Amino acid sequence: MSEGTPVRIADDDGRPPGRRGAPARGTTVRATRQGDAVCAALTETDAFTSAQDLHARLRAQGTAVGLTTVYRHLQVLVDRGEVDMLRRDDGETVYRRCATEAHHHHLVCRDCGRTVEIAGPEIEQWTEAVAAAEGFVNVAHTVEIYGTCASCAIAAESSA
Repeated sequence: MSEGTPVRIADDDGRPPGRRGAPARGTTVRATRQGDAVCAALTETDAFTSAQDLHARLRAQGTAVGLTTVYRHLQVLVDRGEVDMLRRDDGETVYRRCATEAHHHHLVCRDCGRTVEIAGPEIEQWTEAVAAAEGFVNVAHTVEIYGTCASCAIAAESSA
């Protein structure tokens, strides 16, 4: 792998584990204006966002939607592979509608949450080789890279 090449890993088919295909049993919801509002709000940001923050944003825009409804729609979107989901270091689950459904990786700013989609095929090759060497099959894996984006780094230097 070349130095500085960021990566995120997925199942053998190139998709994040449990993130593609048909919705899981019990996670279907009918199309509603609240669901449309959740989808639209996710599209408006390039950062991963929590269900609570998304709910607050929708309410501030005048959309009458309950927090449970936001969670339900987010889970359906995750199950369908339309939204990526991460668990942050503090345990909070955050969601993001990515620009591509193709396998990709994320760089996430610890300060502002800005997220950049990137490719990292070297890690896929490494993972396959390590798993094969140990006799593992049907391997699933996740890697996210956290750092500070250029804007936040400049802001931190300015305030120091």
